[in-house]
Amino acid sequence: MAEITASLVKDLREQTGAGMMDCKAALTETKGDVEAAIDWLRKKGLAKAAKKAGRVAAEGLVGISTAPQKGAIVEVNAETDFVARNDHFQGLVKLIADAALSTGGDIEKLKAAKVGTMTVDEAIAHAIATIGENMSLRRTAALSVGQGVIGTYMHNSVSEGLGKIGVMVALESPGDVQELSAFGRLVAMHVAAANPIAVDPAGVPADVIEREKAVLADKAKAQGKPANVVEKIVESGLKTYFKEVCLLDQPFIHETDKTVAQAVKAAESKAGGPIKVVGFVRYALGEGIEKQESDFAAEVAAAAGTN
Repeated sequence: MAEITASLVKDLREQTGAGMMDCKAALTETKGDVEAAIDWLRKKGLAKAAKKAGRVAAEGLVGISTAPQKGAIVEVNAETDFVARNDHFQGLVKLIADAALSTGGDIEKLKAAKVGTMTVDEAIAHAIATIGENMSLRRTAALSVGQGVIGTYMHNSVSEGLGKIGVMVALESPGDVQELSAFGRLVAMHVAAANPIAVDPAGVPADVIEREKAVLADKAKAQGKPANVVEKIVESGLKTYFKEVCLLDQPFIHETDKTVAQAVKAAESKAGGPIKVVGFVRYALGEGIEKQESDFAAEVAAAAGTN
């Protein structure tokens, strides 16, 4: 059982918006399991859907590289934010992103890929020795289309193709490349802001759907609803959920009176051909990594031999 610390309670409150005492009760009930605590709060009607992004808990950079009809994205982590401003580190991430274009989203192939005279793994080891800070290639992904474009957007950019949140969107279309690229960037910006989990309901993972159904059903049962009503509530709730998390069903951030699907349809006339959103990738630096908190004063005292 994880220790129910004030920090853990605070993190749960930030993720759910529930009260402090409710968060503490949820964590106590679930023996410190944060994900289970989120579900517990939702079943009690004390929290909305979990905010999955969380706080950025690692440093480094996200890098994107594109070529005609394909794109690749990488996340390279480091210990401190200072390294993200280092020209050597920025150059390394660019090289790794460029190399990722030929490895198709396979991280082991990317580590073995050549950047100059070294492999990516060797280049990272060399950078660690040069900069004096631990680094790692955390993940990579790739998108491609037979015809069309890979639209991109980088939020909090520090250099071309480098930043804190990177998005790629694959648009399959025979239309005008310039128009498609401009629209693809708008959709990528939307993905950065709205953080969908799939293009449409068919792409939502089965385990995510089952978890949502369980939360909806338990909440309805707790209200004393009969089985046939529970079933209808779950069905209705899932439709609402899909509108919130599926890209094409979300209100387009640039024209909120339209869904993304309607915006795609409107863009087809400018592009001169049908457009299909076949996929997207969104990397937020450090998401899902818990940074160890430290007492800096205690560390200094320990180093000085006074603690």
